Amino acid sequence: MEHARDLTLLPKAHLHLHFTGSMRPSTLLELADKYGVRLPDALTAGEPPKLRATDERGWFRFQRLYDAARSCLREPDDIRRLVREAAEEDVRDGSGWLEIQVDPTSYAPLLGGMIPAVEIILDAVDAASRETGLGMRVLIAANRMKHPLDARTLARLAVRYADRGVVGFGLSNDERRGMARDFDRAFAIAREGGLLAAPHGGELTGPSSVRDCLDDLHAARIGHGVRAAEDPRLLKRLADRQITCEVCPASNVALGVYERPEDVPLRTLFEAGVPLALGADDPLLFGSRLAAQYEIARSHHGFTDPELAELARQSVRGSAAPADVQEKLLAGIDHWLTG
Repeated sequence: MEHARDLTLLPKAHLHLHFTGSMRPSTLLELADKYGVRLPDALTAGEPPKLRATDERGWFRFQRLYDAARSCLREPDDIRRLVREAAEEDVRDGSGWLEIQVDPTSYAPLLGGMIPAVEIILDAVDAASRETGLGMRVLIAANRMKHPLDARTLARLAVRYADRGVVGFGLSNDERRGMARDFDRAFAIAREGGLLAAPHGGELTGPSSVRDCLDDLHAARIGHGVRAAEDPRLLKRLADRQITCEVCPASNVALGVYERPEDVPLRTLFEAGVPLALGADDPLLFGSRLAAQYEIARSHHGFTDPELAELARQSVRGSAAPADVQEKLLAGIDHWLTG
C-alpha cells in the first residue's frame, strides 16, 4: 500500500472560515477569564459541544454559543490575537490563502462603530499576513436575520474597502429565514463594486436555496451547497458554470445536516464536476480545522492523493487570490503529489 502523503503539507486555499468561530478554545477561555464572562458549559467542557441545528431550537442553541464566544472579543488586541492565531492555525494545516468571513456589525458596538471595526479587522489581517506569510483577505457577510437594508449598508462598506483587503460579500445565518431575493440589491452593489458574491445556501434547506443564490444573487461561489447533490440538474448547472461550493464536512455532521461523515455527498459533487473548496467553518464549535476536512475526504470517502490534490487545486482556483499566488500554490500542489 502506498504511503499516504501528509495532508498538512498539501498547499490549499481556505475559503469558508467564520471570524469568531476561528478562535482557539484556549483563547476563548483566557478572554472569558479576562472579562469575567461566564461561558455556557458547552464551551468549557474541553471537547466540541453536542449540536444539532436542523430545527429552529437547535439553531438557536448554536447561535447562543456563538454569541457567547463573540462577547469575549472586546478590544482591538483581542481582534488582532484572534486573526493572528487563525492565520497560524491555517499555515500549520498547509493553507497558503485564507478568506475569513465577518459581519462587522457584531463587533462595532465594542470597537467604536462600524468603520473602526472594519479598519481594526483589516489592519489585523494585514499584520497577520505579514507575520505568518499567509495570503489573507476578508469576506464581509450580511445576516439573513436582519433587514435587507442593513445588508445594503454592509455592501457599500465592503466596496469602500475593496482596495484594503475585502474581496467578497456573503450572506450567512439560518437560510430558512430571509429569502435570497430580499438581498438582491445588496449583492448587486457588491458585484458592481468588484466583489465576489458568496452567499450561504444548500445547507439547512435543500437544492432550492442553492438555485435562489444563483438566480437572485448571481453567486460566484456557494457557502456549503452540499444539498445540491439532491438535484442532478442543479449539479450540472454548478459544474457547467464552475461555481465553487465551499463544503465543510465536519460542520455538516456536527449540525445534523448529515448523520455521519461518509453521508456528506463529497463524492457525488466531485464526480459531477462541481468545484469544491473544503472549509472548517467554525473550528471553535466543531472541533476540527482545515487539514481535518481533507482527512475526512480521504478516510470516509476514499479520495486518493491525486483526487485530494485536485480538491486543493479547486480551492485555489475558486479563491480571490491574485494570479501569482494561485500559480505558486498550484505548483506546490504538483510538488506535493510528485515530489
